[in-house]
Amino acid sequence: MSTPESPVRHRAPAFWADTLRIARKDLLIEFRTRSAFLAATVFAVLAVVIFRFTWDPTAIPAFDLAPGVLWVIFTFSGLLGLNRSFGLELSERAYDGLLASQVSREAIFTGKVLANLAFVSGVQALTLPAVALFFDLQIGSAWGVLIGIVFCASLGLAAVGTLFAAVASNTRMAELLLPMMTLPFFVPLVIPAAQTSAVILRGQPLADAMPWFKLLLAFDLVFVTACIAVFPFTIEE
Repeated sequence: MSTPESPVRHRAPAFWADTLRIARKDLLIEFRTRSAFLAATVFAVLAVVIFRFTWDPTAIPAFDLAPGVLWVIFTFSGLLGLNRSFGLELSERAYDGLLASQVSREAIFTGKVLANLAFVSGVQALTLPAVALFFDLQIGSAWGVLIGIVFCASLGLAAVGTLFAAVASNTRMAELLLPMMTLPFFVPLVIPAAQTSAVILRGQPLADAMPWFKLLLAFDLVFVTACIAVFPFTIEE
């Protein structure tokens, strides 16, 4: 005699299918316009050049300065793209149609987080080699660890940024309000990420970075879970 399958097993494939459709839609829009990505990339490269030519190598070693430069650029270049998450849909009232659909609020949020994560990762994929080149960093075999740190921090930044982009999208000063709301919540993610990156760039043992990396993972877990839970209450039908 067959037993009824759990409704969770039915919902999970639909949830991820909806999530991937939302992410694909946002990425296709960005791919066609490329406005936010180009703006973030130009900002990132320009910031690297400015930091490089105002840096005195005799005063501060490259491996001490580079982590701060890296995460300042990552944080602010990411903010340039987060506001577009909901801005384009609001202008044509497409967001109302999305909310009226059968797609769950959690799937909408997760899809937009994935799209923002891809956006931020694309900017970082260009910025990280630029910082290594301009500051003559000998990263060597630590590339994989460094990329893992960047990805973990980017996931938290994308989740927090997407949540506050939804909150700010219905205001008249979204571009000003979004950084004011997000930056205080970025700090707990950026500090352990920068400290972990600094340990790796100095060539210290990986064990020295583990306390900071565990803190980063803890903040990731807390922020991502909290943002998914809170998002449905931040939007209106």
